Amino acid sequence: MLPKIVNVLGILLVAAAICMFEVPYMWKKGLKKELWLFSILLLLGVGISSVRALSGFIPTPLDWITAVYRPFTDFLTHIGLIK
Repeated sequence: MLPKIVNVLGILLVAAAICMFEVPYMWKKGLKKELWLFSILLLLGVGISSVRALSGFIPTPLDWITAVYRPFTDFLTHIGLIK
């Protein structure tokens, strides 16, 4: 368990270092919209990376497509149109 927490702490440290370089520049230049976008994307990236570091399952877009089309495929298989 300890190595997983070290990985998450490493991710958080890298995110903090990125913020230390980027946020003051954006704030000084008045780039408010870019700062919001940067913050949202950084939080999304940190969240996904932390879940992956903790060995969590993150579904891919293909998993969602499969879930949507599975009933249709099962129906076509049931009536004999596909094997």
